[in-house]
Amino acid sequence: MRVIACLFFLCFSTTCIAQDISEIVVQGNTKTRSNFVRKITKVSENTPVDSLILEADITRLKRLPGIAHAYYQVTPKDDGTFKVIYGVEENFTIIPSVNVYTTNNDEFAYRLGLYEFNGLGQNISIGGFYQKDIYSSFGVNFKAPYLFSKATGIALNYQNLTTEEPVFLDSGTAQYKYNNTSYEVLGLHEFNFKNRIEAGINYFTETYNFKSGATNTEVPRFLKVNKLLYKLIYEYNDVKRDYYYVDGFKSTLNFQYVTTQSEMLPEFLIGFNDFIYYKRIGEKGNWANRLRLGVATNNDSPFAPFAVDNNLNIRGVGNTIDRGTAAIVLNTEYRQTLFEKNWFVLQGTIFVDGGSWRNPGGDFGDFSDSQNLRIYPGAGLRFIHKRIFNTVFRVDYGFGITQNPTNGFVIGIGQYF
Repeated sequence: MRVIACLFFLCFSTTCIAQDISEIVVQGNTKTRSNFVRKITKVSENTPVDSLILEADITRLKRLPGIAHAYYQVTPKDDGTFKVIYGVEENFTIIPSVNVYTTNNDEFAYRLGLYEFNGLGQNISIGGFYQKDIYSSFGVNFKAPYLFSKATGIALNYQNLTTEEPVFLDSGTAQYKYNNTSYEVLGLHEFNFKNRIEAGINYFTETYNFKSGATNTEVPRFLKVNKLLYKLIYEYNDVKRDYYYVDGFKSTLNFQYVTTQSEMLPEFLIGFNDFIYYKRIGEKGNWANRLRLGVATNNDSPFAPFAVDNNLNIRGVGNTIDRGTAAIVLNTEYRQTLFEKNWFVLQGTIFVDGGSWRNPGGDFGDFSDSQNLRIYPGAGLRFIHKRIFNTVFRVDYGFGITQNPTNGFVIGIGQYF
């Protein structure tokens, strides 16, 4: 019996060894470092081949800005073990960013930027932007999600943003020159493949300087306040990518607590969740949906945190045309590939953007008020480069069908959502 038991043990051990991985190779990469790919993937040497882990690694690699496409191969070796090959097709990752938005009220604004999304071949993003929206603004961003380990990193952000903002008073609308200068530090951590958080602090100074329009003795013409913002972002991501096609569900919760020493700009809590659902339709169609639910402390202040804006939520509506202390916004669009040749893709898009807001100091019945409801259908085009990260040049035209409608173009790089 001992002989039989020993023979069984030896056979079982040999079988286990025969299924083990003895070599991992990364190929097709020129800029992305091979050791970085090994660092963030789950497969390791001296472990059994597991197709579920391999598939998860490929999905993870496809999400990286530096990689356009990825695949794996498992080949047997002469000693009975296996070699795993991760093949990647890299993106070009030094990318300009462009956002332009107009309305029939002759409003015109743009933002230009330049970003590197695969710095040092380790998925580090660094870059900055310049914005012209009546006044000049700029910002600098740094993000290294895997700086400390395969799951932990850091983000640093600075911005000096100046715009002309409407402030809605009982007597009418006032126009203020608004400036926000901020410094932000965030810690980044992935719990697992689908769940991650960002948490940190933002120190910023807000300045409001009256320019024109209605006045109110209780609302100052000049206001400068230092604030501290505590931020927590939780993301669940189960989206799969195949070049420019996307399929799956994603949820992002953003919670912020803002402290201040001004009674005019009191401290408040704000939270909003973006629910995003993508669905492949046939071979060339993609249906995309985004639902945002948001609520903040219901201060009766003209400086409410949720804005109705071209570049944020409703295409064609204008640049910050209203504010509220709660929001419901739904964006839905269908993207159809019209032409594809080698690296170039042309998509056509039809969309409907709609939303409503709670007035500062109001109640949730404001959502059904026709003055707060805005619905903007529209259409657009997408010009896509399959080998350059996030190079989707979009042109959308939205037009209002609810009360006091406007219309206009929204132009930018990257899908709207």
